[in-house]
Amino acid sequence: MTDKLQIAIVGAGIGGLTAALALRARGLNVTVFERALSPREAGAGISIQPNAVRLLKRIGLHDRLENIGSRTVGLSLWTSRGEPVPTPPASADSPSYQVHRVELLDMLNDAQAEGAVRFGHHCTRVRETDAGVRLTFADGVTADADIVIGADGIHSIVQREVGLTTHPTSEGIMAYRGLIRSERLSWAKDLRGLKMWTGSGRSFVCFPVSQGRAINMAAFVPSNLEAEESWSAPGDLKALAAEYTGWHAHVLEAIGALDETFRWGIYDRAPLPYWSTARTTLLGDAAHPMVPHFGQGAGQAIEDGFALAILLEDAKPADVPARLKAYEKLRLGHTSRVQAASRDAGRFYRSENEDASERSERTGKWMSAAGWIFQYDVEQEAAALL
Repeated sequence: MTDKLQIAIVGAGIGGLTAALALRARGLNVTVFERALSPREAGAGISIQPNAVRLLKRIGLHDRLENIGSRTVGLSLWTSRGEPVPTPPASADSPSYQVHRVELLDMLNDAQAEGAVRFGHHCTRVRETDAGVRLTFADGVTADADIVIGADGIHSIVQREVGLTTHPTSEGIMAYRGLIRSERLSWAKDLRGLKMWTGSGRSFVCFPVSQGRAINMAAFVPSNLEAEESWSAPGDLKALAAEYTGWHAHVLEAIGALDETFRWGIYDRAPLPYWSTARTTLLGDAAHPMVPHFGQGAGQAIEDGFALAILLEDAKPADVPARLKAYEKLRLGHTSRVQAASRDAGRFYRSENEDASERSERTGKWMSAAGWIFQYDVEQEAAALL
């Protein structure tokens, strides 16, 4: 080991790759190990909200984000029949970006130092010693580090290795997802941000990605099936259309413009009792999977990585256990609140009441949660612990 902490991250998703950049920006040595043989190429559109946008800007990714994303402010909310629901104005000083997940991962991979991400490394064991942590991979290869960060998703191997056994919990819904070429929709040219139709136990959202060249669609419907936790399980276009019979014409036009759709099971999990051992911790979905109704899955994972970067910047090996516990204390409570708010948002979207004025009143109460989520500055909160 060198004088600088050697950090190993398991998982090259959004959280793992962003954590690597944040840690390296503060002078730490980082290697990311990913089980896939090459960069991931699955997924559709996701939102990067203001709390995460400001962090990415601080490590020099603003221009890259502008180049791949659609910059938007606020949410346009409608009833299922197309009646507008008034919503509180959003601040133009705090934009969000809607991006294609593949393009975001490409951006994060391109920003890494040479050799920082090692593909084809399927971690099967994490063993702590007095001197550090040893990773063992499926092919028998090992790697040593001072700290291991598990960013390997909801079915995390690292989570299991730190003594936690958990099971994802279904929200009782599933989503149909898809991408539509913008020229196929008569109303796409006027779409500047998230547009959502809600009610009748369902919700339907569209937003531009790839700088407006495509429209991302997500349709949330009731389900008692254990739908795959996958972005790419094939869906049935006729079944999707049947779920939205009688909805607003723009919803029906979007469904009709799809060439294909994919099913996505919606899961989260009750907050864990702990995240960290002496030299191993968790990040993103490995620590706190959440339903997507506040668009915070990626954002909270990004916050995790920046919190770790602040807390580990000047740490010595002897400091690591206390710093990881500080990280856990800071993040576990906050992410648990965001998990709960995300569930509440989904219930609001899918509530049966179709009266626009009543929905508007309830929207103001629901959107108050956006304030404390979007305005939260994890770097300031982490620095206050040192």
